[in-house]
Amino acid sequence: MKKVMALSLGELVLKGKNRYKFVNKLISTIKRNLRNIDHGKIYQNMGKVYVELVADNEDKMINRLKHVFGIVYIAPCYVVETNWDKIEEGVITIVDEALKKNPNYKTFKVKTNRGDKSFPLNSMEISAKIGGIVLKNFDIKVDVHQPDFYVYCDLKKDTYIYIDKFKAYGGLPSGTNGRGLLLLSGGIDSPVAGFLMAKRGVLVDCLHFHSYPFTSERAEEKVKKLAEDISTFSGELTFYSVNILDIQKEININCPEDEMTIISRRFMMRIADKIAKEGRYDCIITGENLGQVASQTIDGLKVTNDITEKLVFRPLIGMDKVNIIDIAKDIDTYETSILPFEDCCTVFLPKHPLLTPTVEGIVKSEEKLDCDKLVDEALNKMKIEKIGGSNEE
Repeated sequence: MKKVMALSLGELVLKGKNRYKFVNKLISTIKRNLRNIDHGKIYQNMGKVYVELVADNEDKMINRLKHVFGIVYIAPCYVVETNWDKIEEGVITIVDEALKKNPNYKTFKVKTNRGDKSFPLNSMEISAKIGGIVLKNFDIKVDVHQPDFYVYCDLKKDTYIYIDKFKAYGGLPSGTNGRGLLLLSGGIDSPVAGFLMAKRGVLVDCLHFHSYPFTSERAEEKVKKLAEDISTFSGELTFYSVNILDIQKEININCPEDEMTIISRRFMMRIADKIAKEGRYDCIITGENLGQVASQTIDGLKVTNDITEKLVFRPLIGMDKVNIIDIAKDIDTYETSILPFEDCCTVFLPKHPLLTPTVEGIVKSEEKLDCDKLVDEALNKMKIEKIGGSNEE
């Protein structure tokens, strides 16, 4: 009996005439994520994608496939010919394996999807017959309301039989929705923002601001680790590192103390906008969350928005902090994010930051600064490197 991974595709099936483009991109991403894992043919069949297993690497493959956006569920299946002798053999094999792994299982239910409408029995009749096979061979009972486990049967040209379904992230395949430049700090929020935009098909690269030597090299290594975590979902990414210490010093000398944070933020957006234009990015992505800190009030966001011509996505803008932390834990960025290394936002931090800035007021304060020169000097010292995407374990 052949074994495969069955991949359910979620919203990709709703893409109409463009669906093939999304599915082709998905298959390309699957190949990338599995490139150093032994596997057989990857193929489509009636709304699902299948990956043939050729070695005992099921768990490793499931973990890799969970990082492929576009997949909703992953199910290890036995594939048999669509005739009752083979179906019975497959059902007995997979139920026997499940009961050995889970001796506490006492009840089951069968769910059938009859894709091949030429088959002489309907879905309910097939389920009843499979249920009879299980009852005949195992000392367990049927429970149609709260079973301990399900036996799934997808009857197509071949028949796919499975029990376990592992939830993936869904979304859209990487690269189907353009390119985005993520402002990546060392905090909890921005990696989650990058993940959420990657989930919508955006290829994400990262821009990090630091204030070395006021911030440490270990702080930057922490951020690179977060970028590497993001790359496991979106593939190899470009990591831009920009030192804004000289900019912060000029702001500190020439501008009111309570405007330090908001003016620093405007410089970050100036730099991001310039990189985005030169790098042909479609958007800028931030981890801003409405009302979380002084620069993230509605007035503060108006003032920072005034700087950039690029579309700015803030996927966390209305989220609760608890929800953001839950996602960070789920995608394994939380523990890195809470490591106690400072970031550039803590340098020259005002005691009482301005909560209601205006564009006119901040522009007036910035008249004392040579903004273009400061941005160009920071960009001239920028470091660029490639990070991650290998999915090595």
